[in-house]
Amino acid sequence: MHHLTKYRYIATNPEIVGGEPIIDGTRTPVRAIVELWRLGISPEEIPQRLPHLSLAQVFAALTYYSDRPEEINAHIERNRISDDQINPRVRHL
Repeated sequence: MHHLTKYRYIATNPEIVGGEPIIDGTRTPVRAIVELWRLGISPEEIPQRLPHLSLAQVFAALTYYSDRPEEINAHIERNRISDDQINPRVRHL
């Protein structure tokens, strides 16, 4: 069941990424955009790395995050990969 939120471009679907907020019409979770932004990638650069997204979709995700940081931070924490699970050859790329 697809559910649009009050945020343009943001939806949830229990069958996609465990029901966490995604960009509507994609499987890209809001948390993925937030994590890129936290790495210092500007919103304008994110569509270059995720070319299936528009700048408007990126800003919608960041707006959603600014209004609901606890929710998205919880998704980020649940999906975090610990250092010991990362292959040492790629850990510092």
